[in-house]
Amino acid sequence: MARVKGGLMAQKRRRNILDEVKGYRLQRSKKKRVAREAIYHAQLYAFAHRKDKKNDFRRLWTVRINAALMAFGLKYSRFINTLKVKNVEIDRKVLATLAKDRPEAFARLVESVK
Repeated sequence: MARVKGGLMAQKRRRNILDEVKGYRLQRSKKKRVAREAIYHAQLYAFAHRKDKKNDFRRLWTVRINAALMAFGLKYSRFINTLKVKNVEIDRKVLATLAKDRPEAFARLVESVK
């Protein structure tokens, strides 16, 4: 049986790895070994940070709502508690969007809840 050299497949593997790291800086975008390591870490961080993103956005919404409520002399925790007591089911994302983009609608909501 004839000897099979792996040149073509090795080139293809290397090309695919380097295609995936386009835009990376220095050796990470040029050398296969370093690029493979960079891909590994990028995928690891992407997985972890997809989970973190949910917490980050909730924190951002809380800050935005609290900042908008200061004009009305209310605190975030009391406002959220009042919403729950009055069975107003609006999530924090919508409240933050209202506070940022539609302040007059947010003001009407706060006045109705007060």
